[in-house]
Amino acid sequence: MSGMKETSKFISLILRHKPETIGITLDEHGWANVEELIEGISKTHPIDMAMLEQIVAEDEKQRYSFNEDKSLIRANQGHSIPVDVELEEATPPEILYHGTGLKFTESIDEQGLIPKSRLYVHLSKDTDTALKVGKRHGTPVIYRVKSGEMHKDGYKFFCSVNGVWLTKSVPVKYLEKM
Repeated sequence: MSGMKETSKFISLILRHKPETIGITLDEHGWANVEELIEGISKTHPIDMAMLEQIVAEDEKQRYSFNEDKSLIRANQGHSIPVDVELEEATPPEILYHGTGLKFTESIDEQGLIPKSRLYVHLSKDTDTALKVGKRHGTPVIYRVKSGEMHKDGYKFFCSVNGVWLTKSVPVKYLEKM
């Protein structure tokens, strides 16, 4: 299984951050040609179409999407390169949550949530998900985000295909440590 997991991580790196690593380019919406992706990845990680389909289908975070005829693939979110994944603007619930590690709370308390290397701040609709995210960064801390109030104040929110809420930043005044 570790081979599959490693390949999935490598695909994530290519589709979100460094397509040039395997000599491919993404279009402006983040799509990569599936044949080129398989060809590029198989130089270092053995992969074929069946394995790629399995990775896409079984990824518990639903990180990837194929187009209808499976000739193109893209990451659904998390890019550090500027792509427009054609997110739908949406009205968020009153409260969303952000899970992080204890080590980041000092800077969050000072500057609010900023996307750092990504294009958006990622928010969860429930505390369980936020806790899982926080645990990836050490001792987990969860912030309540007053997303309803932010939206009324003119901030834009988007919901990705896998249910993650995205916004450009969250100022301190809309944050409450839980």
